[in-house]
Amino acid sequence: MSEKRLALGFGFIPAESRHHFLVCIPDKKDANVVIYERFSWQDDESQQVINTYEDKPKAETSKHKWKLLEETLRKEFNNRLKKQKIPVGRFMIGQTPVERLLGKEMLLLVWAVEDSDPSVIPTAIRNWLGLAPEERWWLFTMTNAATGGINDRRGWRKALRYALTENPIDEHRQQSLFDIMINKGMED
Repeated sequence: MSEKRLALGFGFIPAESRHHFLVCIPDKKDANVVIYERFSWQDDESQQVINTYEDKPKAETSKHKWKLLEETLRKEFNNRLKKQKIPVGRFMIGQTPVERLLGKEMLLLVWAVEDSDPSVIPTAIRNWLGLAPEERWWLFTMTNAATGGINDRRGWRKALRYALTENPIDEHRQQSLFDIMINKGMED
């Protein structure tokens, strides 16, 4: 029987890698959720402090939009963590660390809806779920390289929003978003 590894939040194991994403959910109702990319971890009380020189803010969204995404993210990540025999996680008020690959996938979805009307979030979620993890990582890498800052809202970020929110996948036919994009390109 394999032993479960000590993980924090969603699959973040500081002993294996310090690179992670940190979801900061404030307790105030009207405050925004902020997600940071981080490359260090302190094993003491100073962990609560965000280092403005090293920690990179990647996204900020309203608590309302976050709540519409949170359950899907929790289920998707916990299903995969269970398969790896890593303890499951949950998002909490305060700070929740997320393993770097899962964090990339999370940010992809957050970026897609950050400037969208909340009514399109179910479409974005269906399209996001239709992507394989490797497709999500690739899209994150491309988007992050060009427009990965908290205030970047052009180029790849805008394209990502259109791809996930305005391109509904038929619920009965799980087709890759890449296949849809390729077929669309062939028609034009």
